[in-house]
Amino acid sequence: MQSLTPGALDGVRILDLSRILAGPGATQLLGDLGADVVKVEKPGEGDDTRKWGPPYIVGKDGRETDESAYYLSANRNKRSIAIDIASDDGRARLHRLLARADVLVENYKVGGLARHGLDYAALRERYPRLVYCSVTGFGQTGPYATRAGYDFLIQGMGGIMSLTGEADGTPMKVGVGIADVMTGMYAAVGILAALRHRDATGQGQHIDISLLDSQIAWLVNAGTNYLASGKLPARLANGHPNIVPYQVFDTADAPMILAVGNDAQFRRFCEVARIEDVARDSRFCTNVARIQHREAVCERVQAALRTRPRGSWLRSLEAVNVPCGPVNNLRDVFDDPHVQARGAHLRMDCEWARDGAVSLLANPLKLSATPVSYRRPPPRLDEHVDEILRDWAGDGAQRAA
Repeated sequence: MQSLTPGALDGVRILDLSRILAGPGATQLLGDLGADVVKVEKPGEGDDTRKWGPPYIVGKDGRETDESAYYLSANRNKRSIAIDIASDDGRARLHRLLARADVLVENYKVGGLARHGLDYAALRERYPRLVYCSVTGFGQTGPYATRAGYDFLIQGMGGIMSLTGEADGTPMKVGVGIADVMTGMYAAVGILAALRHRDATGQGQHIDISLLDSQIAWLVNAGTNYLASGKLPARLANGHPNIVPYQVFDTADAPMILAVGNDAQFRRFCEVARIEDVARDSRFCTNVARIQHREAVCERVQAALRTRPRGSWLRSLEAVNVPCGPVNNLRDVFDDPHVQARGAHLRMDCEWARDGAVSLLANPLKLSATPVSYRRPPPRLDEHVDEILRDWAGDGAQRAA
């Protein structure tokens, strides 16, 4: 595994009782930053996403393992231990780990851990320095608190699907579990803030983070546009509610994105496209006017762009600093020389995989003094039981309950 200088979170111990994507995404991010993350899983089953395939990772014997690529996406830099928290022995073992933990992350339904005496109210006096992060669909309070939350449902309930898709088409979800991903991001930020407070005061706290709250928060300008105007936004396909032209257009051979951000960029585009009359037209010369005449200006832009192939447009527009780009598939993404130079594709040594390594998405953070590190590939279920008990609880020879 990679060995670097200690990370920013070196010495922070995180007990991860979460599964699926939001919680594991948060703890993977913290693990990349140096935290020691112990993934607590149900014996015999483990994280649900282990079975969310195909594709599954091929093992040393050339056959598919029971580890999905989906599971790998959010579980590196962790060690796994299987513990039955419904049993007395399992809870006793978990408490031995809690005695050394700085953070506990869980995504059980509201009240789910209270049945086992593992809710924040039950633990706060025994572990006053513990930062306890609860990730749920709808939060710890409110009329929907007891409902199960899933990314697809949250995208619908949180408004993003009403903004996504063709104007006269079906509302569409984002192609990845973005409500889960962003909730994990917010959870990681909350945990870091709570650790800062704990280090200053000696007191832990409870973090209540929900998918719905997070989804609504990242409506950003679309949400504040509605709050400011009271008007429901229409779906604009790939268009932008506040900037025109800012969408996908066809060229002579392939689609491209034109992302004009101001009037000067629009004038430069029109010069390259040899439609200077459009830039001088009072209907189109300012962004406010272009929004009012969206359909008309986009028709002129589209007609011009169809006259040349995409590569020609990209070279000409980039030369005059007009934002533009291709619409890449994933092969295009990972073949891109800039993406390769930035190290977005990560290969991690993994002794149980067929070629001794697994392919993952790298962490995008570039820290000059405390860079992220990739120390452990995603673990097999209960892979590190003895190691964890030795390091955290001091009884490594015993098997997990």
